[in-house]
This record gives sequence, C-alpha cells and structure tokens, in this order.
Amino acid sequence: MRSHVRILVLMACALLAQGAFAGAVQQYSSADSNALKKVSRKSPSPKVRSHIALVYDEQSGQPLYNKNANVVAPIASITKLMTAMVMLDSNLPLDWEVVVEDDDLSKIRRAKSKLQLGLTLTRGELLKLALMASANRAASALARSYPGGTEAMVARMNAKARQLGMTNTHFTDPTGLDSRNVSTAQDLVKMIAAAREYPLIREYSTATSHSVENQRGRTMRFVNTNPLVRWGSWDIGLSKTGYIHESGLCLVMEVNIEQRPVIIVLLNSWGKRTRVADANRVKQWVERNFANTGRI
Repeated sequence: MRSHVRILVLMACALLAQGAFAGAVQQYSSADSNALKKVSRKSPSPKVRSHIALVYDEQSGQPLYNKNANVVAPIASITKLMTAMVMLDSNLPLDWEVVVEDDDLSKIRRAKSKLQLGLTLTRGELLKLALMASANRAASALARSYPGGTEAMVARMNAKARQLGMTNTHFTDPTGLDSRNVSTAQDLVKMIAAAREYPLIREYSTATSHSVENQRGRTMRFVNTNPLVRWGSWDIGLSKTGYIHESGLCLVMEVNIEQRPVIIVLLNSWGKRTRVADANRVKQWVERNFANTGRI
C-alpha cells in the first residue's frame, strides 16, 4: 500500500514539475516576444527603398520590419524556388538527361539565354542553373520533364502553396516570366522557410558559379545572379533573385546575422543596385539594433 502511495506521489510531483517547466518556457517565449516588439518600436526603421519588404526573425517567429508585406505582387523568378521544391518532391532521378527544346523558349516575353536549343543537361544541372543563374530555359525544361509535363508541374506548385498556407499566392508558369505569378512578402517567408529544408536548394541557390559545355565543346560559365553570395561579410543559407518589368527587381534570402537566422524579402525594387543596397542596410540595421540585445 505504501509503495502505491509513494508511486502516486512521485507521479504527481513529476506532473507538477513538467507543468512548471512548460509554464516557464511559455513565460520566456512571451517575454522574448515582448522584448523584441519593444526593441523594434524603439529602433528607427531601415531606409529600405524597395516598395515591399519583410525582415523576419526565424528564432522568435516575429517580423523585425515590414513594409507593404501583405500586398499581392508579381514575384518573377522567385517562382523558381517553388519549381525546385516540387521537382525534388517528385524524387525523379537528377542524373536523367533532358534536351533543351523549342518548347523551352518563352512564349510570354523575349528572354536571353546561354542555353541553346539541342543542349543536353541532367536534371541536376538544370536545377542548379535555374536556382543559381535564374536560367529560364532550365526551369522550363525541368517542368517539361515532370510527369504530366508543365501543366502538371504548375498544378502541383499551386497545391504545395496551399499546403504551406500561402493563401495569397498563385503560379501560372514555372519560370516566373508570367506576371500572373503573384504572392506577398508574408507568403514568401513561408516558402523560403520550406525551401531551406532542401539541402540541394540551399547548395545550388548559393553557389557562386557553374560551368557546362555547349554542343561545340566550349565551356559556358554561369554566375549567381545575387552578388552578395560572393561577399565574405554575408552568411547566406538560401538565395533567389527575380526580375520582370511588372515585378521590379526582387531578392529573397535566408541569412545568419550574428548567428541568428533571418529571412529577408525585398520586392519591387527599382535601380540596378537598390535591392543589394537595401539588403546591406537591413543587415546593418539588424546588427546595430538587435544583435547585442540577446533578444534579436
């Protein structure tokens, strides 16, 4: 009898301790969130010139800065992050060879490309060029090689967006050349958070360059469209740029600032250097106002 009583007492103590621990965690989380909001209010906003911007602290789950973050806008080649996720979800062999064909030429708008018709590349190479160099023909060829073709790929992209809770997002093509590919900065944070879980997307989107041989055996070198991946002062875990006339210049990244993961979304920037300058301003602002608070 005494042993049963002792067991019951121990179980009660354990439950009380667990409840106290959970309460402490919840209290700390609440305090952390409140401290973040307090610092954010006191800190002067970064002078971001992009029309849409969102700086999101992944660790606290709080936005540090937002500007028109719920406005629906064209996202251009930021689209290719979703194209890449859907392709990788299919588990299709990445060493499978795909030929660049007439169907991979844009019917929407004229877009220059080093990938000539008849060039044969593996799915893995196409994926890397689509993410790193934002090669439209590479993204198109990937979608064409998807089971059911491009139409099936786009349908799956929209289905995945719904699964991720991207309620203000819609895709019409896999490249981003179609201005009907739209989203919000808030939705893109969800997409970036999902994309970071794919090691190949992290690796390929931050590679500085990649070379392939054309049909004549000549080496073609492609470079990352985001110059910040070549800057030693940045710790970038994921990156994607985009541009069409309707979207302006776009840039999304997951970065570590003072060993803290932060998502940066910059849409509808104008001026050749605006999105890069905005990213640098955001980085300096976070370092100055949050990095040393212990609460970012």
